[in-house]
Amino acid sequence: SRKMNIHYNTPKLFTFVLSREHGIAAGVAVSSWFVLQYMGVRVVKARKQYSIEYPKLYASESDANAKKFNCIQRGHQHTLEVYPEFLLMLGLGSIRYPLISSIAGVVWLLGRLAFFQGYSTGEIEKRRYGSFGYFGLFTMMGCAVKTTYDLIRA
Repeated sequence: SRKMNIHYNTPKLFTFVLSREHGIAAGVAVSSWFVLQYMGVRVVKARKQYSIEYPKLYASESDANAKKFNCIQRGHQHTLEVYPEFLLMLGLGSIRYPLISSIAGVVWLLGRLAFFQGYSTGEIEKRRYGSFGYFGLFTMMGCAVKTTYDLIRA
C-alpha cells in the first residue's frame, strides 16, 4: 500500500494599516445613508401628497397619480436593490485602492441622486440622467476584483 503524505499549508496572515484615505471611503459609505434617507423621505411625502396608504407598495393604475407616485417609489426601491452591491464593491475596493474607490463611490451616489430626480418627474426616460453612476460602480468593481486578486496572490 502507498502512504500519502498530506501537508497543510498554513494560510498567510497579513495586516494592513488604515490610512486617511480609508477614512474617506468610510465617509462615503456613511454619506450613502443620507442619500437613502433623502429618497425615503421623498417617498413618505409622496404617500401623503397622493394619499397612498400603507401597506401598499405601489399605487393602483386606477389612481390618477399612480404613475407619479410609482416612479418616486421605484426610484428609491431600485437604489435599495443595488445598495448591497455598492457597499460590497466600495468595501472590497477600498482595502487596496481607498481613494479611487471613494471617488468612484461619490460618482455612484451622484448618479443615484440624478437617477432618482429624473425618475421622480414621472417621465420614466429621465431616470437615464443618472446612468453616469455606473462609471463609479464599475470602477469600484475593478478595484474590488484587483484587491481580491492581490489578496489571493499574497
